Amino acid sequence: MAAAAVAAARGQRVILLEQAQKVGGTSAVSGGMVWIPANHKMAAHGLVDSLDEARRYLSHTVPADKHARTLETFLTRGDEALRFLEANTSVRLQPVLRYPDYYPDMPGSTSGGRVLEPVPFNGCELGPAFATLCWPLPEFMLFGGMMIARPDIPHFRRVGRSLGSTWHVIRLLMRHARERLTHPRGTTLVLGNALAGRLFKSVLDLGVQVRTGTAVQSLRTELGRVVGVEVRSEGATTTRLLRASRAVILATGGLSHAGELRAKFVPALAGSLTATMGSQEVPCGASLATTVGACLSDSPTRQGLWTPASTFTRDDGSRGVYPHTVADRAKPGLIAVNGQGRRFVNEAVSYHEFVRAQLNDQAQAVPAWLICDRVFLWRYGLGRVKPFALRLHRHVASGYLREAATLDDLAQAMGLPSETFREAVRVFNEDARQGVDSQFHRGADIYQRHLGDVDQAPNPCVGPIEHAPFYAVQVRPSDIGMAAGIVTDESARVLSTDGSPIAGLYACGNDMQSVMNGSYPGPGITLGPALVFGYLAATHACALGPVT
Repeated sequence: MAAAAVAAARGQRVILLEQAQKVGGTSAVSGGMVWIPANHKMAAHGLVDSLDEARRYLSHTVPADKHARTLETFLTRGDEALRFLEANTSVRLQPVLRYPDYYPDMPGSTSGGRVLEPVPFNGCELGPAFATLCWPLPEFMLFGGMMIARPDIPHFRRVGRSLGSTWHVIRLLMRHARERLTHPRGTTLVLGNALAGRLFKSVLDLGVQVRTGTAVQSLRTELGRVVGVEVRSEGATTTRLLRASRAVILATGGLSHAGELRAKFVPALAGSLTATMGSQEVPCGASLATTVGACLSDSPTRQGLWTPASTFTRDDGSRGVYPHTVADRAKPGLIAVNGQGRRFVNEAVSYHEFVRAQLNDQAQAVPAWLICDRVFLWRYGLGRVKPFALRLHRHVASGYLREAATLDDLAQAMGLPSETFREAVRVFNEDARQGVDSQFHRGADIYQRHLGDVDQAPNPCVGPIEHAPFYAVQVRPSDIGMAAGIVTDESARVLSTDGSPIAGLYACGNDMQSVMNGSYPGPGITLGPALVFGYLAATHACALGPVT
């Protein structure tokens, strides 16, 4: 949508093809954060950053790569893309003043401002097209359709304990009730749904033809140039050719649903679980590009962008995947244990590092278990079990949530050695009562403490597990996107296996090989480059002469 909006704003006739019936994809169900260092909005809030500091940070967190010029382009042209989008589209972003980079002790890191989030968006501005915007994950909404902004979460936790928070929540509920009088879900959109909604409004306002239920089957080439796509609409038995006067830009979401192709870039231990939207029924961008000679990543099999995830079956029979990114793992009163009942990781590290620890634990931590007690479950929830849940029966009956009156019984329910599991909890509790974690030093940096609970002293990430009953949820490695993908140049042109650009073909988003080379240095390192290289792809393509 960013590429389509930029091309349309530059005066081009654009068709946006979406194989699903709704638009937004994984971005619409994400946190919506956008990482762009040294952006102009930081200075307006008194935050200091520079491209040199960003380069310094990335030199310590991103492995060196022969395609490093794309990373440099992202840095030097990121704010340019941000300014263009805000001047010519409905995209509006605001800096998150307090959200540290994921490795805050590395040189060049910042405690906030590099990451931006979408300004809340009123879905009513889409008119009838609001029904075509993908819904957030049900597990991330209240009352079947109410989105919660990040700053509102602490107010919900303090309901009944703080007059100000209680009144704040009452106003949110009243607003949601008014919205539900006329819509099947709340119209106040935040996070990734707000970003997708703003981009969707942009393409519609700029006259982009949006065709849903239309899958690209192949690329059409003539004289070595990509000149269009063969598409099949849902329900159709034949394909038809759509010609492109200047370019085709691939942005299909990457390799997450590409089966054997994805397997080349992840360890076998990781399995095939993905938290992304998509389908294996249509070719992904990489599959399409390789048919015309495109080069794919040659990096080793550590190219997933990871989160631990739990799985379940929803009431409608659909499979659910809950990404345990920031909502529960860093809160006080939870530990993660491996198949031997032992802790193996600092639970408050980034979701990417958590899974790396799973994969590095010699197969003992796949799957792993998140453990808590009733106080934690009530206050913070666990996975799809929301805070303040009065009824747990369906979660327990389905096997998603394991419940037991004693730690020994919980170990038995998980199939773990009870003695080692009980000892792991004992050691953790002994430390937690003093506010420390001598084994993994949880809460030792500002990123971890940011994700904890500010009301918990002295360590916002550490609290004992001691109030029965006790609970557990199983988590496995899941990708939220793939770092491996189509190799491009700094203008997002797809490169062939001989290193030359393939005329008329571009790739952005997760279709493009990540500029971060398999690392995850901060929140929004997928959506930030997606917006920037969507802008760059469209800008370069618009400068081309039309194919005659």
